[in-house]
Amino acid sequence: MPQLFNILSRALSIMLHPLFMPTYGMILYMAAMLVRTPNLPSIYIYTSVITTFVLTALIPIILMLILWKRGSISSLHIDNASERTTPYIYTLICFAFWCYFVGDILKMPVVWLIVAIGATAALLAVTIINRWWKISAHLTAMGGLLGGAFSIALYYSALPTLLIIGILIVSLLLMYARLYLNAHTPMQVVCGYILGLVCTFTPNLIIFHA
Repeated sequence: MPQLFNILSRALSIMLHPLFMPTYGMILYMAAMLVRTPNLPSIYIYTSVITTFVLTALIPIILMLILWKRGSISSLHIDNASERTTPYIYTLICFAFWCYFVGDILKMPVVWLIVAIGATAALLAVTIINRWWKISAHLTAMGGLLGGAFSIALYYSALPTLLIIGILIVSLLLMYARLYLNAHTPMQVVCGYILGLVCTFTPNLIIFHA
């Protein structure tokens, strides 16, 4: 049984890797747009999702593979906090290009641009905090996904209850997985989750109520 829990925890950590969260978020946002705009061009949807994946996941993963081959990081999971700064900086640059893509190329509504900028700000905060404390990047990203869902709900004045509940359940499972793997302490996962949620949702909450 412990071996099974270990396998499941690692599998969950991989499927819900921080680099995949922007792509999951973009898919959710495209789904929300399709409900409001059924005739949304397919090329717009595919371009949004694929480019998001390339900029926020594929390129950072390739860069981490290069760092791993060069011996700059000991594993692709970057469990050693002291090794995280360089790959995080490279990822930050990729996220900055993603924000430009969302705002200037796709001309998406400001609500989603703020989510993208908030996710980038959360990554910057994790990069800085990580120099002294191993805050959970996994839960920061998951909190950012929840913040993105809340922002979309605020923008469309509709609360997708099942989606929110689903994200919360998956978040709890991921928290357990990270704790079971001894990757973080309870405080590190909780603080990471709050950080991601605050960075992606609070700015939209302030703007829409201003």
